[in-house]
Amino acid sequence: MRYFLDTEYNGTGGELLSIALVPEYGDQEFYATLPLPAEIHPWVAAHVIPYLRMVPAGLCEEMTRDDAGAEISRYLAHDPDPEIIADWPDDIAYFCGLLVTGPGEIVDIPSLGFRLLRTPGFSTAANSKVPHNALHDARSLRDFAVREEGFA
Repeated sequence: MRYFLDTEYNGTGGELLSIALVPEYGDQEFYATLPLPAEIHPWVAAHVIPYLRMVPAGLCEEMTRDDAGAEISRYLAHDPDPEIIADWPDDIAYFCGLLVTGPGEIVDIPSLGFRLLRTPGFSTAANSKVPHNALHDARSLRDFAVREEGFA
């Protein structure tokens, strides 16, 4: 199955703040927030932090990086051939960073495929119900891809 990915982070190259995976079919979504860093980039403080927890009840859980990687492993365990789709390279990099548990070690996860979906003229945030919230932006990406890219 395809899963649409979005992340929020503390400015370019900054710490990961939240991550979401939204399946192409069904409603079993994954969303996690990570502990906030001591210093928050001003743009992030204004446009991301206020919306981190604007998700359905029971879906927002703050986790450590290690716990988030383990939860992603559990979330994808049932799928023998998951494909992770993002519209920005950093999203894939942050996702992969959570899978690494130590030198030469990763969480127990099936083989994964990744796709960087170019979306010229489309902004997930501009089309999101809650802009700059990873879950809502991942939903926006999924809706766009299914509608415009023929993912049906």
